[in-house]
Amino acid sequence: MSALEQLPDIDNGLLRFLTCGNVDDGKSTLIGRLLHDSKSILSDTYSHISQTSARRGLTAVDLSLLTDGLQAEREQGITIDVAYRYFSTGRRKYIVADAPGHEQYTRNMVTAASTADLAIILIDARKGVQTQTRRHAYIAHLLGISQLVVAVNKMDLLGHDAARFASIKAEFQEFAERLGIAGVQFIPISALHGDMIVERGTQMDWYPGPTLFEILESAPAAHRLPDEPLRFPVQYVCRPQTEAFHDFRGYMGRIESGEIAVGDAVTILPSGLRSTVREIRLLQQSLPCARAEQSITLLLADEIDVSRGDMIVKSDQLPSVQKQFSAMLCWLAEAPLEPNRTYLLRHTTRESKMKLTDISYRLDVNTLAQQTAERLVCNDLARVSIKVAQPLCIDSYVDNRASGAFIIIDESNNNTVGAGMILC
Repeated sequence: MSALEQLPDIDNGLLRFLTCGNVDDGKSTLIGRLLHDSKSILSDTYSHISQTSARRGLTAVDLSLLTDGLQAEREQGITIDVAYRYFSTGRRKYIVADAPGHEQYTRNMVTAASTADLAIILIDARKGVQTQTRRHAYIAHLLGISQLVVAVNKMDLLGHDAARFASIKAEFQEFAERLGIAGVQFIPISALHGDMIVERGTQMDWYPGPTLFEILESAPAAHRLPDEPLRFPVQYVCRPQTEAFHDFRGYMGRIESGEIAVGDAVTILPSGLRSTVREIRLLQQSLPCARAEQSITLLLADEIDVSRGDMIVKSDQLPSVQKQFSAMLCWLAEAPLEPNRTYLLRHTTRESKMKLTDISYRLDVNTLAQQTAERLVCNDLARVSIKVAQPLCIDSYVDNRASGAFIIIDESNNNTVGAGMILC
């Protein structure tokens, strides 16, 4: 009986995870191996990548082709864009993001990490901990990913040396302790041959821990905390212009965190007006309650002014309403940040003009030293102070990833140029 068949038949909920690390550490191959060994690849897809591998003169199927979908990626043998794959094992559903390893594509890694519940940080056993390994670990920690798994890959190229695995583990642990990261899991693997991915293999009997697949199957899913505060940003005010719905006024959006029930006392921010929930609708169905990640329509007991960009919260779970705050900012654009320039800040469903009032420091990801800086360039991480024209309903990012995050947009070309985590 395979390791997959031995796992208990339970549903642990949706898990979003990403693979990250230095270039050529084997991230795409790992995901391909995981999909293959968990029997999540369609036969025609496997046949296609087998033919592509044969045309390249390879003796084995190149599983990295399952995620490297862009022509430029396949030509260069690297990942450029974030590749997403969706699969289910029957015990839980997964959304996996393959983040690029090149430094110039760090901004794409930030995109993938912003929604992940778990990060697998790959390290090539021959090269050890690299600059990009530290950068990705820091970004994952900064973005609130509490579950980090360090997978030391290509152990087959070093004769499955336990001492080498222990050395890399010790080096990464020292870096993680300086960042304040706790509970990191370490696992030796060979993505090429499948050792310690789904099946244990026979080459690393000295490792007593779980396989990578067992770690993923048992990892906690998102939004399992019953006491998360309600955060419901209003996306759209529904006012049907028909006789049957003449008096209908519904507030549509996605519950970013928490739960809401009919009869709950709520406050609309930033106005501070109060009401109670009269009805909750999901399409044409009325619900007694709703929870995080559901897209619903709320009907309130009172006719009050609510607009797109407002946030509906429980009256005893108020966030902070601010026009100035501190944040950790990752600059994503090729063009440097211009401190005196006005940008557009998007926070949940609200947009506001913004200016940078101060750069406290820029972080050196290798030494974790805080350096002075007058401007930021692509991939810089810095602590900054921001002032906005319209008040925002914010939480600290460590308390709430939805209401604690924002992006910065260049209005001249509508490009996203920065991503930030609010510190308050």
